[in-house]
Amino acid sequence: MALAAVLAAVTVARVATAATSYTVGAPDGLWDMHTDYAEWVAARTFHPGDNITFTYSRELHDVVEVGKAGYDACSSANNVSAFRSGNDVVALTTVGTRYFLCGLTGHCDSGMKIRVDVVAASTGPVAAPPTTSAGGNVVAGLGALVVTHALLASISVW
Repeated sequence: MALAAVLAAVTVARVATAATSYTVGAPDGLWDMHTDYAEWVAARTFHPGDNITFTYSRELHDVVEVGKAGYDACSSANNVSAFRSGNDVVALTTVGTRYFLCGLTGHCDSGMKIRVDVVAASTGPVAAPPTTSAGGNVVAGLGALVVTHALLASISVW
């Protein structure tokens, strides 16, 4: 039973820390001048390990990572990096704020910029500590029992 509890905990931890890949503007738009990026970002939570992909026409746009001052001024003059492939994947590796904009004249001023706040992954709700029965056995609680039962049912016997 202890092995099953450990396996259940590992399985839950893996699901909780799985990286997510986002296409900027999807599903209704892409990296373009028609998407409301403030609304798009507000509907998502970004964590270290996630990726964001900018998909766009190389002839019409680019992606420039800038600092806060560049973002606020819509200036790509002192950029952190620039992307021009039309399908740029950016890894979000650490907690913090990242700023991106289109460096073509007038595009950022028309709203083609995005602020991505990368936050630490939450550990989820804290489980109640196990209690001890009168006989000294640890009683795990119904939630752990259900997870353990489901996990054991999915494991074939060796």
